[in-house]
Amino acid sequence: MPTRDPKRLRSARWFAPDDLRSFGHRSRMMQLGYAEEDFRDRPIIGVLSTWSELNTCHSHFPERVQDVKRGVAQAGGFAVEMPALSVDESFTKPTSMLYRNLLAMETEEMIRSHPLDGVVLMGGCDKTTPGLVMGALSAGVPTIYLPAGPMLRGNYAGKVLGSGSDAWKYWDERRAGNITDDEWLGIQAGIARSAGTCMTMGTASTMTAIAEALGLSLTGASSIPAVDSGHQRMAAACGRRIVEMVWDEVTPDRIVTEAACRNAATVAMATGCSTNAVVHLIAMARRAGVHLTLDDLDALGRTTPLIANVRPAGKEYLMEDFYYAGGLSALMKQIENRLDCSVMTVTGKTLGENLEGVQVYNEDVIRPLSNPVYHEGSLAVLRGNLCPDGAVMKPAACDPKFHVHEGPALVFDSYPEMKAAVDDETLDVTPDHVMVLRNAGPQGGPGFPEWGMLPIPKALIRQGHRDMLRISDARMSGTSYGACILHVAPESYIGGPLGLLKTGDIVRLDLPNRRLDMLVAEDELARRREAWAPPAPRFERGYGYMFSQHVTQADQGCDFNFLQTDFGRTAGEPDIF
Repeated sequence: MPTRDPKRLRSARWFAPDDLRSFGHRSRMMQLGYAEEDFRDRPIIGVLSTWSELNTCHSHFPERVQDVKRGVAQAGGFAVEMPALSVDESFTKPTSMLYRNLLAMETEEMIRSHPLDGVVLMGGCDKTTPGLVMGALSAGVPTIYLPAGPMLRGNYAGKVLGSGSDAWKYWDERRAGNITDDEWLGIQAGIARSAGTCMTMGTASTMTAIAEALGLSLTGASSIPAVDSGHQRMAAACGRRIVEMVWDEVTPDRIVTEAACRNAATVAMATGCSTNAVVHLIAMARRAGVHLTLDDLDALGRTTPLIANVRPAGKEYLMEDFYYAGGLSALMKQIENRLDCSVMTVTGKTLGENLEGVQVYNEDVIRPLSNPVYHEGSLAVLRGNLCPDGAVMKPAACDPKFHVHEGPALVFDSYPEMKAAVDDETLDVTPDHVMVLRNAGPQGGPGFPEWGMLPIPKALIRQGHRDMLRISDARMSGTSYGACILHVAPESYIGGPLGLLKTGDIVRLDLPNRRLDMLVAEDELARRREAWAPPAPRFERGYGYMFSQHVTQADQGCDFNFLQTDFGRTAGEPDIF
């Protein structure tokens, strides 16, 4: 056990030496109103908050920062709030995914360049969890993740509403003329009623569950609703624990191991995770030096039953119900024999020790392995001549009749083109058609937007149809549902085979055999490939230019190539002169 010698603190490099530079650092702290006994010889904890006045998921964070600071002070540390890029999901355009890597860069550099001995990462809205974790893994200081928590369940006219999922559902009814203006306004007001992330098992809850399963959060932290008083107590506990982690030198590399990443992937499959989990988990794992692949995730998906009966993959319940049923720790208890319980976590205990005595309080919400929601995990990875580097599907969230399907393609090159077509009631489309949206990947979107939940054509809605097979190199919100194939790689914008598909070509999906193909002769594809020309660049300057030059494809996690572990040595500690 390391000694609690203040000279070993990272922050001592800034404050301890008896020289002019450290004099300047100490005097500036006094300028802020602190006496030397407030910060000297104490672990300095950065509280990285992704709050903004446009981030509804994190609107409670100003209060939670104070809860964390209380815990840090109780444990003898000194806390400083460090604002980080918010990348909210609702308002950031063209997509918050464009800025996940910017948050990761900011997090890494903020930690490295400041006198921080440890950090509490405060996130929850979709891209904040992976962005913060990726940056902290690269920085390497003791880290604990504080999840924002889900909002309360939605409600309108006696109906329980789930964010995202029910928005799509009722929008289709609105387009069909089945919902009045007053009803639409009531649904709008009732679907999101408190601070916190989406209360379905969307990307936000998926990623906070993954953070906990990686061992980066306190036991049960990811399931607590944002406005529950237990969330305040958990925040303070994070503050107390990070101080102990600093003294004990518990760094992320001791926690995020290959076994921990496998645990996180297994847990994700069992929860009915968002398809976005694939991109983020690969990126996070590779920041830790773990070469996680699509094939690894598909193998786990084939053998891990989905046991969280939470929308959209589940049928009845929302995250509030999941919490009351025992939360993520209860789900992990159900699949304990499928996890490596010897891994270390931020609690200072192994995963197995954390799960001792954990119970499930409602086995309809958190099912036993003998009664799963779906016999396999949440995600399936497809390959074929349309997606040689992979594509992702969520089988449990669509009608099984689409698991094997063959039909003519209906191809769109842009979202506006597709949007105009689906609202045209004279569109020549049948339920057997396969809708395709391309030029929506990491570079084509730009930024890999959540456009993959293609709206059903109005002509089909009026006939009573609510689903059809859809394919895109875009992503899809984790709150969405339906027969959607996403993350087609390589993307069409850079010459992937999806760019060669034409309207009328026959597309075949064979989910049991994990195949997605266009039934077009190879010599014809060769002619089309010869005629293909790259589109004009999306960006010619700024961050977007850097993004387009360095972002990897969906199957590689969409991280910047120069930020991955195998690109080169980490910068190390900054010089202080």
